[in-house]
Amino acid sequence: MKILDHLEEWIITLLMGGATLIIFLSVVHRYGTGMPIPYVQDYLLSLHFEWAQELAIIMFVWMAKFGAAYGVRKGVHVGVDVLVNRLPPEWRRFTVMLALVCGMLFTGIIGTLGLTFVWENGMHHAVYTLLGRDASEVPEGPTTPDLEWPTWLVYSAVPWASYLMCFRFMQVSWTFLRHGELPHHDESQVEGLSDDDHDELFAAAPAHGGAR
Repeated sequence: MKILDHLEEWIITLLMGGATLIIFLSVVHRYGTGMPIPYVQDYLLSLHFEWAQELAIIMFVWMAKFGAAYGVRKGVHVGVDVLVNRLPPEWRRFTVMLALVCGMLFTGIIGTLGLTFVWENGMHHAVYTLLGRDASEVPEGPTTPDLEWPTWLVYSAVPWASYLMCFRFMQVSWTFLRHGELPHHDESQVEGLSDDDHDELFAAAPAHGGAR
């Protein structure tokens, strides 16, 4: 589970950082081509960044899908639990489990429908070609406009991330059944920093209006 957890976090981090870097370079390129600087302007005009927007959108979509699974594991999704907290303990436990089961069913169904769509959208052809089977009667599937990537590869974020999210719901359900606890994210804490580190940071910060 630690390997899966770290892999999930690295995927989200790399996608977010990569998309941000691509957008930054694209903006710099756009403004740089409008500056009449000899040689530099010609060089920038020779570079083609038409693909940058499309790639950034794809990366943010993948990041959002895997981020949703991360949110289930960490308990960061927004929820209104006023009514649930007012229920008797036995009803509260039943309501929480019902919500978790609904989450498992929903993400499992979305993952299966997404996998079916991806398979019929060109993955079928790619798998047959990879295995050396006859794919002449199987549609190859469309490609993206700028990058010309197979769309089934781009859309595969839906089944992969949905199944991962379903698995996270299973993990949370199992923990809740055993210990009666749900993951809860403390907004006052930052991962990687201990309480002592927080105290040192606040102590080093200048005071404003008598407050640290």
